[in-house]
Amino acid sequence: MPNVTAERLTVIAKGLLIAAGASEEEATVIARYNIGANLVGHDSHGIILIPQYIDRIKAGHIVPQAPWVITQETPTTTVIDGNWGFGYVVNDRAMRYTIEKAKKQNVAATTVFHQSHIGRLASYPLLASAEGMIAMITADSGRSPKHVAPYGGAKARLGTNPICFAIPSNLEGPLVFDMATSAAAAGKINVATARGEQVPAGWLIDAEGKPSTDPKVLRAGGALLPLGGTEGYKGTGLAAIVEILSGLLTGLGFGIDPQGRHNDGCFMAVFNVAAFRDLNTFKAEVTDFAHYLKATPPAQGFKEVYYPGEVEFLKEKDRRVNGVPIEDATWKRLQDMATGFGIADKLPF
Repeated sequence: MPNVTAERLTVIAKGLLIAAGASEEEATVIARYNIGANLVGHDSHGIILIPQYIDRIKAGHIVPQAPWVITQETPTTTVIDGNWGFGYVVNDRAMRYTIEKAKKQNVAATTVFHQSHIGRLASYPLLASAEGMIAMITADSGRSPKHVAPYGGAKARLGTNPICFAIPSNLEGPLVFDMATSAAAAGKINVATARGEQVPAGWLIDAEGKPSTDPKVLRAGGALLPLGGTEGYKGTGLAAIVEILSGLLTGLGFGIDPQGRHNDGCFMAVFNVAAFRDLNTFKAEVTDFAHYLKATPPAQGFKEVYYPGEVEFLKEKDRRVNGVPIEDATWKRLQDMATGFGIADKLPF
């Protein structure tokens, strides 16, 4: 399994995307966020997904250079139709637009529909926290195939339905909380499959509803379990709220469309801290709060207490120096795709 620098991965991702029809601007945004996920340790949302996106372009499920259209708007709200464009590009623009509204109106909210996979959710609220604002985002895959069984159920009925918050602070790394409402993101199952690894108990059930640690059961009629283990009704409840905000409020609906087109619906909200408190005072208190958490004596089996987002920050520092591990199956898939486009000799494999 090679270790590859983020710079090389970025060049490879951009080259493949442009060859598949993306503009250079689109490819730059996608690669930045996509490889950014690898850097912080979320390999499930990293370059392993680039071949999948290219397959979706070929199938007509992603439309490069699609128009970005506002279908409804007030001074504090926006509804955006991405027209099946790259989710990274559509959502990046949507968050930046929402931030600008919050600068003027102090609070702003946006829904986005008809876009492809948006990658790591934290990428977007972090744009707002860098501007001195609190931001949240939820995402749901519309009526594309589902992966998560509701608590007590034996079949998938929900998406992994992630939710994320980012908070401005004076910490060295960002304070950000990004989680799936399932026991694990579906992408982590794909990574385990590619690496030939088992997954922890409590993540999966097979097609008969029996617990399993074999990641391959997910694609054979199995399902992910909701967050919470024996208290999984909490994860199911959170997933239901995310589905309502990102699926029903956006108009994407629920259930499964037989065509199976991936369609990320998003709800995002941005709050200008200065409308509630002095920003510098707030950032100082958030920093003190994080240090207060970190000063907690570690429990047996733990070495340290981390504030939300710190593990990813430390992982990024390491991977910027030592590179990103890429499973052999993914590396070969990228090389084969480059060969198919006739650009293998132009990319830094």
